[in-house]
Amino acid sequence: MSKRVVVVGVASVLVVALAIGLWLFQPWRLVTDRTADEALLVPVSTGPLPSAERSGSAAPSAPVATTTPAGPVALAAGPFRSLDYTTTGSATLVRLPGGGHAVQFEALDTSDGPDLYVYLSGHPADSAEAVFGSGFTNLGKLKANRGNQVYEVPAGTDLSGVRSVVIWCERFSEGFGVAPLEQG
Repeated sequence: MSKRVVVVGVASVLVVALAIGLWLFQPWRLVTDRTADEALLVPVSTGPLPSAERSGSAAPSAPVATTTPAGPVALAAGPFRSLDYTTTGSATLVRLPGGGHAVQFEALDTSDGPDLYVYLSGHPADSAEAVFGSGFTNLGKLKANRGNQVYEVPAGTDLSGVRSVVIWCERFSEGFGVAPLEQG
């Protein structure tokens, strides 16, 4: 076998390995940002949620004989806690006027990543990171690593056991940040 054939073969393998590595790791995302500026459903409050909205879970309570607010209502909210990457901002679980639900992120700021998703989790926000990779409801791909954004919760989702919302990298099974969705 000639020396030229060996060099061409090794070079071809290196080019393929580099292409696969770039596709998997997307290293440019360490220095890029994507920003969303969606309208928030409810303003984020630093105080407790209204007493009519407090219960033992993040699920909507049974109908009460009082007047139902005409607009969206915050059911649970909390600040993000960093996992593998510095993450700040807050998350709020919102009941929509038509009976549906959504999660909104206000002032989110985290690192960008190659395969980030938003999960609703039954695990408390102070749990070990590894537990967030299972037993979740996937709300879809993270729209941007910065800014305000809203994610619709699929109809029929049981919210009675939801304790947190997680930004999770599916490709590398690691958490970026988690926020508690606990009653005020």
